[in-house]
Amino acid sequence: MTAATHSTLFPRVPETADAVLDGLDPEQREVALALGGPVCVLAGAGTGKTRAITHRIAYGVRAGVLQPAGVLAVTFTNRAAGEMRGRLRQLGAGGVQARTFHSAALRQLQFFWPKAVGGELPRLLERKVQLVAEAAARCRIRLDRNELRDVTGEIEWAKVTQTVPADYPAVVAKSHRDAPRDPAEIGQIYATYEQLKRDRSVIDFEDVLLLTVGILQDRHDIADQVRRQYQHFVVDEYQDVSPLQQRLLDLWLGDRDSLCVVGDASQTIYSFTGATPDHLLNFRTRHPGATVVKLVRDYRSTPQVVHLANGLLSQARGRAAEHRLELISQRDPGPEPVHTEYADEPAEAEGTARRVRDLVAAGVPAGEIAVLYRINAQSEVYEQALADAGVPYQLRGAERFFERQEVREAGIALRGAARAGGNDSLLDDAEDLPAQVRAVLSTKGWTTEPPAGSGAVRDRWESLAALVRLAEDFARARPGATLSDLVAELDERAAAQHAPTVQGVTLASLHAAKGLEWDAVFLVGLTEGMMPITYAKTDEQVEEERRLLYVGVTRARVHLTLSWSLSRSPGGRPSRRPTRFLKGLRPGSGALGTVGQGGGVRSSVERGSADGRRRTRGPVRCRVCGTTLTEAGAMKLMRCEDCPSDMDEGLYERLRDWRAERAGELGQPAYCVFTDKTLMAIAERVPATGGELASIAGVGTRKLNRFGADVLAICAGEEGGTGVGED
Repeated sequence: MTAATHSTLFPRVPETADAVLDGLDPEQREVALALGGPVCVLAGAGTGKTRAITHRIAYGVRAGVLQPAGVLAVTFTNRAAGEMRGRLRQLGAGGVQARTFHSAALRQLQFFWPKAVGGELPRLLERKVQLVAEAAARCRIRLDRNELRDVTGEIEWAKVTQTVPADYPAVVAKSHRDAPRDPAEIGQIYATYEQLKRDRSVIDFEDVLLLTVGILQDRHDIADQVRRQYQHFVVDEYQDVSPLQQRLLDLWLGDRDSLCVVGDASQTIYSFTGATPDHLLNFRTRHPGATVVKLVRDYRSTPQVVHLANGLLSQARGRAAEHRLELISQRDPGPEPVHTEYADEPAEAEGTARRVRDLVAAGVPAGEIAVLYRINAQSEVYEQALADAGVPYQLRGAERFFERQEVREAGIALRGAARAGGNDSLLDDAEDLPAQVRAVLSTKGWTTEPPAGSGAVRDRWESLAALVRLAEDFARARPGATLSDLVAELDERAAAQHAPTVQGVTLASLHAAKGLEWDAVFLVGLTEGMMPITYAKTDEQVEEERRLLYVGVTRARVHLTLSWSLSRSPGGRPSRRPTRFLKGLRPGSGALGTVGQGGGVRSSVERGSADGRRRTRGPVRCRVCGTTLTEAGAMKLMRCEDCPSDMDEGLYERLRDWRAERAGELGQPAYCVFTDKTLMAIAERVPATGGELASIAGVGTRKLNRFGADVLAICAGEEGGTGVGED
């Protein structure tokens, strides 16, 4: 264990092999000690599987059983591979290769291509969409943007399931797969796409695996060379392997069994990409003498969250459900999950934003809160609601931290300042390491206060602010560290893709949330048709939707809120029903089939609104043309976006000037005072009373108390900006 004064961000390397085992629970320790023969680790959500397998590798290396260069650990995302490399480095096993399947295969393909084929490896096609579009055009098949994306996904699925173009229609029919277009047409596009690649000497990401498999199958000398290099394999998230990835793994292994796989069939949520849990479920059949260890001690979530997660799976059906793991929480009790019903989607978004704001005010960091939804199209109304509530947020899915242009530029600037040392006048007044970093990054756009608004400028500032926070943590953990030490640490983290956290509430789809966790999670839009999604037709597709919700629930450490709305827009017919997956789990929906740890359901269904009071709203109609409004931005303006505006331009500019001044006084981004849309609505309706101002979406009681007097004064033509108001 590290000393209490030592930062957990920068732990000391264990001094001995046995010290690597310190802090592991009995099952994790069993995994770490199982260094020989095939090993299968069935690891539930939050049970410390990454900890178990990284300590296993590190213990094997430190004990001299495994050679660092002879171990290949593979997983499915660059983030997961980077986290694994970072942990291995901290455990003193930095020489171990931890890569994605594609990264490992590409490395081998680049090395062996001249010997196996001759010449240079064909250029890797970064995005195949354009070429698929050209292939469709050559086949005289017209695809819109959504169809183009779906057909591209079908081609990827066909390749990872090792289906050639001629066989595609028959395989789709046999597997009962819902193709986005006529399978014969997709097969034709697929064949033309492959021909175009050959004509232009390019390959795609799936070809990287296919070609590596082909070389290892045909060239036994090359396969033997790879097997001499790697004597031991570890595969994380084994429930997500595709048939093609399993074929590559078999070729890497040869006739050996020095393999450790880790997975959870209940977290299989990527079958649409070709992933299948069959390889995990059949592992003991293929390897009868395998060591099997189950990890069920959940260190992430409270008993209340774990109980709900266990309840979800207790109702599951199918083969994966037969192998489900009953989690046992290791944490102290926490609050019960909250189930909330709203009248409509805008009310659900506003109510969620209010709860998020309350959590932040209660001390939960914004970066430890997530709002998760089924599809990305649901994000906009939550972005708007959080902005109106003055809560910073970030959308999940941006490029990796150390690959961002501003981070690369910051690294170059810090490296230059470190080399210049005392000769850099920029550092003259900087007394310590954090001050030096702030001084250098101030030349790249970092300021003590974030810029107003969102978008690219705000994203850039957040990245630089994350580097400043990292420098502060580093200085606390390593007193006396220099700028050169920090630069070295950043280089190592960049190599391991170990990114610091950018602060802000995370907005993400349930699929994008896999592998992540937060103190507080809001699962929104949980209605039939969205969860399960309307196109989940077969029993297995519906069960995968259940597993997707299970993944969402198990992202929460302490606070969990599940919500749904009865209609899409205000005043709409309340015809929606909450998801079937919560039947027996949410209050008032029948008895729970099995009771897991955490006790019975004691929470109740709340009926929420944006301000916490139940209210009835009629349909919102455009005040210009009378059309019923459904979009959040249009409802705020009380008119269609393309209907003519009667906004007082002068009033709007005065409101903007006042907002900038108030935001500066408060040290907040301008949108935390009021968004542009809210100011436009005020300038169009020119409220004369507090009631009229409060009726404008985006104002609310808190902002009315805080800024109402100023805004009404400006609307009346008086001098505003007094700053008087309730903070």
